[in-house]
Amino acid sequence: MRMSPLCIFSPRILHPRGSHTAAGPFVPPCPPLDQEKVKELQRFISLSKRLLVMTGAGISTESGIPDYRSEKVGLYARTDRRPIQHVDFVQSAKTRQRYWARNFVGWPQFSSHQPNAAHLALSSWERLGKLYWLVTQNVDALHTKAGSQRLTELHGCMHRVLCLHCGEQTPREVLQERFETLNPTWRAEAHGVAPDGDVFLTEDQVRSFHVPSCAKCGGPLKPDVVFFGDTVNHDKVDFVHVRVKEADALLVVGSSLQVYSGYKFILAAHEKKLPIAVLNIGPTRSDQLACLKLDFRCAEILPLIAPW
Repeated sequence: MRMSPLCIFSPRILHPRGSHTAAGPFVPPCPPLDQEKVKELQRFISLSKRLLVMTGAGISTESGIPDYRSEKVGLYARTDRRPIQHVDFVQSAKTRQRYWARNFVGWPQFSSHQPNAAHLALSSWERLGKLYWLVTQNVDALHTKAGSQRLTELHGCMHRVLCLHCGEQTPREVLQERFETLNPTWRAEAHGVAPDGDVFLTEDQVRSFHVPSCAKCGGPLKPDVVFFGDTVNHDKVDFVHVRVKEADALLVVGSSLQVYSGYKFILAAHEKKLPIAVLNIGPTRSDQLACLKLDFRCAEILPLIAPW
């Protein structure tokens, strides 16, 4: 098999070790930045003319949003909490009440998060013509806030709300105002925070919370996101597959790729013999498919890369 020119160097797989402390409470420890690895990533980027980037929760941890799986600092490591399942949300009004009460409390903080240097770097790569397309598994809208436009939000976005019956879409901020109107005296103190803006509340706190229905048809409301156990829209999947076929290299940023909805695009890129680079603290599902693996903070290394 002919090796792509983007992979002619001989990369070493780096894994976290030592006591170097990363920035922020939700960023796992990682090694100090290695300038040789910076040069290898620069070469990878420079040789690409149609770069596709896929991002995950690890790009947003430096903006103060926790992820699920990071060692010691992810939600799974810190608590026994697990994300809501799609079937539970759809079938149970009580589950929806609990979800929306927690989301109502967490929304002001979650919606206030701002893009960090990694989001801004990718946005600048797009403006300068280096980044061909960006696919994110995140639902936090930070890429949009950073100015990215050639963007597919694979799992949707928490800043939009859908009616499960008629499909009417409304901004999440509008729903927050309706929550406040329906619950003028309801108060609850948040305990902890989850990656999707959820917070931890007791059942007693949740019981008296009122949830509005769709203003158009009266149906139940759901965030415009793919919950665990649900599937990504087929048209969106097909669209991303086309972008993979059009790309000449793929860079994974801040994702362990444990969720198959994202990992399958890495498999497609590998089958197409695209060079793949992975920037993520800790091992990922696609390390063996990558010609370059880097275990550094996204916001530390991406701003150092010149997009040409």
